Amino acid sequence: MNTSHKPLRKINMTDGPIFSSIIRYTIPIMLSSVLQLLFNAADLVVVGRFCNDLCVGAVGATSSLVHLITNLFIGCGAGVAVCTANAIGSGNKDLTKKIIHTAIPLAAILGVIVSIMGLIFSGPLLKLMSTPADILPLSSLYLKIYFLGALPNFVFEFGAAILRASGDTKTPMKYLIIAGGTNLVLNIIFVTLLGMNVDGVAAATVVAQALSATLMLITLLNRKDECRLVLKQIKIHWSVLKKIVKIGLPAGLNGLIFSISNIIIQSSINSFGSGAIVSGNAAAASIEGFVYVAMNAFYQTSLNFTGQNMGAGNFKRVSQVLRRNLICVSCVGIVGGLLIFVFARPLLSLYVPGNEVAIETGITRMTYIGLLYFSCGIMEVFTGAIRGMGASLTTLFISISAVCGIRIVWIFTVFQIPKFHTLDSLYLVYILSWLACIAAQLVAYNVINKHKKRVYEQRIKERPKSFAK
Repeated sequence: MNTSHKPLRKINMTDGPIFSSIIRYTIPIMLSSVLQLLFNAADLVVVGRFCNDLCVGAVGATSSLVHLITNLFIGCGAGVAVCTANAIGSGNKDLTKKIIHTAIPLAAILGVIVSIMGLIFSGPLLKLMSTPADILPLSSLYLKIYFLGALPNFVFEFGAAILRASGDTKTPMKYLIIAGGTNLVLNIIFVTLLGMNVDGVAAATVVAQALSATLMLITLLNRKDECRLVLKQIKIHWSVLKKIVKIGLPAGLNGLIFSISNIIIQSSINSFGSGAIVSGNAAAASIEGFVYVAMNAFYQTSLNFTGQNMGAGNFKRVSQVLRRNLICVSCVGIVGGLLIFVFARPLLSLYVPGNEVAIETGITRMTYIGLLYFSCGIMEVFTGAIRGMGASLTTLFISISAVCGIRIVWIFTVFQIPKFHTLDSLYLVYILSWLACIAAQLVAYNVINKHKKRVYEQRIKERPKSFAK
């Protein structure tokens, strides 16, 4: 395959019609994310069809920890994306090059660290989550193999963040489709032909991740613009690293904290002691994931459009971008939520055929979450906008207080009351935390936007005086 960089029709984020640019930019991200999740869902479907319910539960029981690592990749990538978008928006090519050549070695370092930590702590973490004893060995095996893919995952996410910040969303989409197809084919080969189970689907995932990372590196090496990667110039520039960490570390911690709260919820689900309940919850979460990634595509759009326009000083356009993203994500969330609610039973039957307890558990979850899932999308768009303005630490504080705080307090207080010790109670807390987060984000966005605008205008006024000196 020829992965050399070809001239692309980049999307202009700082000028021209906003709505059409948002749609053109977002659709490739949305399609690639949905397709990637479709291929990932094949892990559950394949083990469900060709293995047994224990394997489905084993893979499903790791979902919160897998999401924790995925959120870490995406969160750290946000630092790279915002810095790149700001640099491109301001026309600073030299800074853009430094960001590229700092991001890639940083990705490799983080990948190695996460892999080592995962191999050491996979088993203990699953035990802390009260993972049922009958699926614990399989879950531990799946997770340890999955963690081996941390390095290529970081490399791909950082590379994708760079390309998307420059206006290219099609290349990451293409590579995710290739990797996803590879994952699906290898799932079938490893499980049906080689007799493997959860270790087979985990190994297929790692191979697919390595392929996507390789393709991404080849593309960066062959670009002809300031986003080109030159091996001899790879170096961690400490001034750039500080900027990436300033945004990426809070974003990564934000994802970790979200995931920790979800892990606590997963532990509460595991505490019911039923593999069928764990399997049904995992299947429903996998189906909901399709709606989530479709909405999360607008997070990426909000992040990068805001980042470039902040770099260019287009504050009016920043607000226009936010409003249009909110409209789009609400429409996608409402339609997607309704679809998974209406077709809950047949969709769940694909994952856990004939297991009525698991299916009923999944229906309960999708009834609560599906109908109001669009509020999660609104939360994601606000998060992207605030991070794009460089206030990543603010999103961390909001998540700790308005999201994770509510979930953790609920589980250790309300959920402990026998009357509310139910799945319904657990699923309700998701909705409450989303709504609380949106309220806090709305206030934070308006305050930050006004402050950034005042600072920018002051700099413009002082610039001629500086030149005069």
